[in-house]
Amino acid sequence: MNFCDEHDIGYIIGIGKNPRLRKKSESLSKMAQYRFKALNEKVRLFGEFQYGAGSWKYERRIIARTECSDEGISSRFLVTNITGNSQDLYENLYCARGEAENRIKAQQMDLFADRTSCTKWFPNQFRILLSGLAYILMEAIRRLSLANTELASATCGTIRLKLLKIGAVVTRNTRRVKLLLSSTYPFQNLFRKVSCRLLSDS
Repeated sequence: MNFCDEHDIGYIIGIGKNPRLRKKSESLSKMAQYRFKALNEKVRLFGEFQYGAGSWKYERRIIARTECSDEGISSRFLVTNITGNSQDLYENLYCARGEAENRIKAQQMDLFADRTSCTKWFPNQFRILLSGLAYILMEAIRRLSLANTELASATCGTIRLKLLKIGAVVTRNTRRVKLLLSSTYPFQNLFRKVSCRLLSDS
């Protein structure tokens, strides 16, 4: 956060709850409980205040989100240096990180971006670049060929497993290479449709 502040880089980061944060947001929690009892429906309120942890150089802006429902009261705290409405920053900026995290997780878990087992930097960097290229290709296949199919919203791992990871016999002569796929392959109709779409877009 110090680096971001010094270089004019915006951030919005979740921070752990502690007694001081709960104390500063106590009035917000009481208001949420009061409104929940009055309306008998889930209530979500936002507030903000200045707070400085012991390890921070100075106080920073904290956004507090408090919800009250039948399940009780729940609070979430963010630290940010970005100006704007608290609720808008929480709902439209901070919560949007979930989709980005899903994309990162897909590259790490499905396309092996976390496989950096070499002791040297450049081979590991090259592996990450290859994983990034694989992700771009997967997204291109999804965009160009998988719209309105059963794999339209599938993960990279599912696309790789069902559409690409197929056993085949390879034959070749001087003029052509043939891939002989199994006649019992369960996704052959989808494979044919995807292949035709890719050929028509190329």
